[in-house]
Parts: sequence; C-alpha cells; structure tokens
Amino acid sequence: MSRWHPHVTVATVVERAGRFLMVEEAPRGSQTTLFNQPAGHLEPGERIKEAALREVREETAWQVGITDYLGLYVYQAPGGETFHSHAFFGMALAHLGNPLDPGIVAVHWLTLEEVEALEREGRMRSPMVLKRIRDALAGYSYPMEVIHER
Repeated sequence: MSRWHPHVTVATVVERAGRFLMVEEAPRGSQTTLFNQPAGHLEPGERIKEAALREVREETAWQVGITDYLGLYVYQAPGGETFHSHAFFGMALAHLGNPLDPGIVAVHWLTLEEVEALEREGRMRSPMVLKRIRDALAGYSYPMEVIHER
C-alpha cells in the first residue's frame, strides 16, 4: 500500500505601492516561464515563518517583514500531487542583492492587472497565486499567533 504525503510549502504575498513581488520561473520540462509569489518547500526542522522568509530572500533577494497569515491553501496539481501551502502577507524592507535561486529567471513588481493578464494567458504556477493576492487585498488574514509550533 502506497502512502500519501502532501507537500508542505510556503508562499508570501508582498505588496509595495500597489505592486506585488513576483518571481518568474523556468520549471523543468516547460517551454515557457511561469509566475509565482516567492514560494517553496518547508525544509526538515524549519519553522513555517522561517521558511517563508528564507524563500523570499533566496528567490527575490528581498528582506521582508511578515505581518499576517493568509491561511492554508490546499491544491491538487494536475499530476495528482497535493500541496498544503501556508500563505503569508508581508512588506518589503530592504533589497539584499544576493544571487537568486537557480530556476528564477527574473523578479518583478507587478500590478494586479498585470498578474490577472498573466493568469488569463495560463502563466501562473497554480491557481493559488492569484487567489492569495485577492485574499490579501480583501483583508482575509489571521494573526500570526494562529500558528502553533514547538
């Protein structure tokens, strides 16, 4: 009997002056680039908020301050994999200038309209990308204290 293991990931919506911090990625086997918030997998022994801060730093070279928890987003990819994505909202604090993760083609500050246009073109990493932005804009968030880690 095979065991089902969802992927635990983090993603952070970062907004500055009406624009959202987005990464343009080149996924393996894809002919086109895709767009996502800074996001990635939780590493062994890592706390969820620490993972979100690390992913933003590694993928965008930005230091952010995370202020709110947007919630848990569950997504089943077309290939059958399930992702449990913890989403956060934060603000840009400083550009660090570190090298970006391999696979990141570029970092962009995009308006909601630009993100929506990319969604219509099928250029989002998942449907959760635009959903997280819309939820952040609607004020759907929770205090960080709802996450209990020991």
